[in-house]
Amino acid sequence: MQAVPPVAGYLDRLSRRPGERFTAHVSLRDPAPCRVRILRVVSGDPNPAGPGLDLRPVPGLEEIRFEGRHQPVPIGSCAMVRRGPRFGATEPRCWSALVWMRGEQAAATVLSAEGEGLALALRAGTAGAEAEVTLGTATCCLAMGVALAPRCWHRLWLSHDPSTGRLLLGQSGAGTMETAEASLPTGPAPTTDGVVVAARGLEAPRDHFTGKIEAPMATAAFVAAWPEPQDAPAEAAAALRAAWDFSRGIGTDTVHDAGPDGLHGVLVNAPTQAVVGAHWSGEESCWRHAPGDYAAIYFHADDLEDCRWAPSFQFDVPEGMASGCYAFHIATEAGEDWLPFYILPPRRQATAAVVFLASTFTYQAYANHARGNADEAYQARVAAWGAYPHNPDQYGAYGISTYNRHPDGSGIALSSRLRPVLTMRPGFLTFNDARGSGLRHYPADTHLLAWLEAQGIPFDVVTDEDLDDEGAALIAPYRVLLTGTHPEYHTGRMLDALTHYRDHGGRLVYLGGNGFYWRIARDPARPHLIEVRRAEGGIRAWDAEPGEYYHQLDGQLGGLWRRNRRPPQALVGVGFSAQGLFEGTSFRCLPAAHAPEHAWIMEGVPEEFGDTGLSGGGAAGFELDRADIRLGTPANAAILARSGPPPASFVTVPEELLSHVATVTGERPRDLQRGEIVYFTVPGGGAVFSVGSITFCGSLWDGRAFAGPVSRLLENVVRRFMAA
Repeated sequence: MQAVPPVAGYLDRLSRRPGERFTAHVSLRDPAPCRVRILRVVSGDPNPAGPGLDLRPVPGLEEIRFEGRHQPVPIGSCAMVRRGPRFGATEPRCWSALVWMRGEQAAATVLSAEGEGLALALRAGTAGAEAEVTLGTATCCLAMGVALAPRCWHRLWLSHDPSTGRLLLGQSGAGTMETAEASLPTGPAPTTDGVVVAARGLEAPRDHFTGKIEAPMATAAFVAAWPEPQDAPAEAAAALRAAWDFSRGIGTDTVHDAGPDGLHGVLVNAPTQAVVGAHWSGEESCWRHAPGDYAAIYFHADDLEDCRWAPSFQFDVPEGMASGCYAFHIATEAGEDWLPFYILPPRRQATAAVVFLASTFTYQAYANHARGNADEAYQARVAAWGAYPHNPDQYGAYGISTYNRHPDGSGIALSSRLRPVLTMRPGFLTFNDARGSGLRHYPADTHLLAWLEAQGIPFDVVTDEDLDDEGAALIAPYRVLLTGTHPEYHTGRMLDALTHYRDHGGRLVYLGGNGFYWRIARDPARPHLIEVRRAEGGIRAWDAEPGEYYHQLDGQLGGLWRRNRRPPQALVGVGFSAQGLFEGTSFRCLPAAHAPEHAWIMEGVPEEFGDTGLSGGGAAGFELDRADIRLGTPANAAILARSGPPPASFVTVPEELLSHVATVTGERPRDLQRGEIVYFTVPGGGAVFSVGSITFCGSLWDGRAFAGPVSRLLENVVRRFMAA
């Protein structure tokens, strides 16, 4: 069992409107009374050299109290069938499944059946197949002892004849077939109450298998030999009692049984579907076109779709509560936690000219990113600054991010918000930044929120999820839309909405880098999930297997939006070009900055600016975007400023490279390592201002206050856009 913090929780949804209700789910390491305050999040940066943590109580809202208790985390995926096949009491039976593993794994349950007086587990690991069978008071264990070849399909089967007591375990695949036999007492076999695939236990699944499983079945025949793993012997096919077909219902949580009794089930904890199976020919790469080629499910011992904790408290958003960023502060004697949330304005209303689009899908993609960098120096800084104390390196009980891998090395493609997300907390430090605060994502975006507060610019807040759900109508009332520092993950509906907003008079201000990069999928039936397939190209933490580039949730091609012919340059004028360590440099003005039509943008801004800041020490850093007309940057776009020579750690992103010396533009790879600040207008009256750098908003703070040239530049743009 993995360690857990003293208190942790999550919300049923990250945003609500006045008149709606939040439900919070909280677990404590040890039961204790809890107190909850509602705070407005102004700044989430604990750096004493910056604005500091600024979390303000909301006047008029009473403290919430509840009795906290420990709630376990039901981690690990499986398929659950609550009815068992009908067998005659003395009828022979065989349980079987196809399995595939990437590499080493201790034996884990591939298929289990349970009933009164019955416990059966067919298991697999690197050493081979195993079986454990209990009938009444008799127990028998079999172990093959012949290794299963990695990345190869094998058939495992377990046959039992109650009339003779004969028990046979078999495995075939990779050109071999092996069997082992034992005996059980003769007599009637107990009834099967239910079946679990990839785990054992109908009520509290355990012993989870990590790997692909295909075609689990039960047949009323004693199968002694299974020479062809993919094809059932005639006697097995003729006497089917259950045949679970994973090629049906891909993208849903329903398990379909093609057998005579329709023993359908459900998937638990969102395993990975739309993966190539034992019959994949390579002729089709989209599962929608050949579902039989994708009749496998990839189960993982660390999958987690929903903690399924009981509600701990509720909060009804009062009428008139201002749109903004907030958090529930939960305190006990043993510890505390903060659950961030957003309040939207009333439906179809805007209470300000400016709206901030919170990048909640990006926060979710990085949720609980275990980086392996929470070393002694990092912990010392956390303690000295009073930063958020819990890190996924230390507490992995709530699942990790799509930037991590499953225990067998396969990439994590699905992420849920129905679990504690330690990285989405005020004061969470991503890096031990030598020149700044080391913030990313949620806390880094509060640099912008604190700047808006300091400048006295009113703003509303909406989230990625709201935009995907409601479309362009959600943002249409606003004159200005501000992104955060890293709006990386988007659906097609979101890009459509932002494009419509821009082309119908909206002013879009893109304040980050590496934005609008990855395509994600969602399922309306499970809105808490997002999916990313890291297909060909891009800066990737892992690469999707060949043939597995299409999302299970929507059936669309995954990967970069650039590979889907919707590069970020076509929306905001710039797109990802270079990445380095978390360090930054300055920008220098280009001739276009001095043109009379741009004087209002650059008023009060020197030739070189942004050489300090709370993110890597400079406004042009970490991940940089540049203009490219061939990728959609409008011909009328003005490149106002360009980043200085990048630090030695920077590299050109792989989608720009044809070889180690040749690029898609014909420029030298090093010359593509630049960020650019761009401005353009569109025919419908809209306009775009893009800064081309993740660390830009960290430089809104000049060492003493939210002032200086970067602050002046952004204020020039926002106030002009508000008034236009």
